[in-house]
Order: sequence, then structure tokens, then C-alpha cells
Amino acid sequence: MKTGRIIGWVLLAFALVLIGHEALNALEGEGYRLIALGEIWFRLDQAMGTASLNVSQAVIQRYVWAWLWEGVIQTILLAPAWLVFGLPGVALTWLCRDRGRPTGLRR
Repeated sequence: MKTGRIIGWVLLAFALVLIGHEALNALEGEGYRLIALGEIWFRLDQAMGTASLNVSQAVIQRYVWAWLWEGVIQTILLAPAWLVFGLPGVALTWLCRDRGRPTGLRR
């Protein structure tokens, strides 16, 4: 349970960093624009010189199921990045919370 809670908090922290990045872009005069998860993956791909986004798409479409990429993964990649990390973070921190232990009370 503790591991799930830690992972949840890390995901929430990452979501807050992404929201902060969007806010800073808006304050710099570029206007507010949601940053999609696919855009972040593409930027990381470009920075590291890998082609993992294209390779992942090709492998999933050829060997797994073409509809999986077009119907599910593409939808996730177009979603706001903070939402993709924030929702599982909230779910994990809530589901893995300590229950039944009173805090601050000793007998």
C-alpha cells in the first residue's frame, strides 16, 4: 500500500510540474495552451535522438492491433499531459491511503 501511495504522489507531483510549465508559457505571452502527452513524448524523442514514438506506433499497428493505436493510444497521447499523470496519481493516493488507523491518538 505504501508503494502505491508513493507512486501516486510522484505522479501528482509530475502533474503539478506540467501545470506549472503550461502556466509559465502563458505568462511569457504565448497564451495558454494545453500541452498534450504526445507532444512531450515527441520533445523527449527529439532531445534524446531516439525514434521511440514512431517505433512504438509501427510495432503496435503491425504486430499487436492497429485499432489499439488509433482508438486508444492516440486518444491518450492527445490528452493534456497533466491529466494523464494526475488522474492515476489521485486514484493511487486515494486507494492506497491508510484506513482504520487513528492519527494522533494513543491509548
